[in-house]
Amino acid sequence: MVIKITVPGEPVAQGRPRVYRTRYGVRGVDPAKSRAYKALVTQYAQQAFTGEPLEGPIDFRLKIYRPIQKAGSKALKAKKASGEILPTVKPDLDNVYKAVSDALTGIVYVDDNQVTDLLVIKRYSDNPRVEVEIKGLE
Repeated sequence: MVIKITVPGEPVAQGRPRVYRTRYGVRGVDPAKSRAYKALVTQYAQQAFTGEPLEGPIDFRLKIYRPIQKAGSKALKAKKASGEILPTVKPDLDNVYKAVSDALTGIVYVDDNQVTDLLVIKRYSDNPRVEVEIKGLE
């Protein structure tokens, strides 16, 4: 079984947590933008998958589609849209993956340490989004 989830909108990277000292110890809190994006990913995951979380090894495929910047010539934008020019700008692949994989934990799979096969791709698109495909390997 392959689970497919598409999250529309501009991808957001996992931000650095703010660390606070409390009388009970140290506490880390995600930035508001990261929290909001994780909540959005969770919402789309719950709509796409209603079964029990997968157990065992997982194949995780993530396609990140960034918006094409407004600045630049029409020719440059066309090359970005066609894939001739690839995005070497933020957000970083691994930080977007971290935000998405954390948001799917407990919904699609038990824990993100189950991911044994990983493919992450970043491209430009006029339709910014994140596409996730998850397949159990057992």
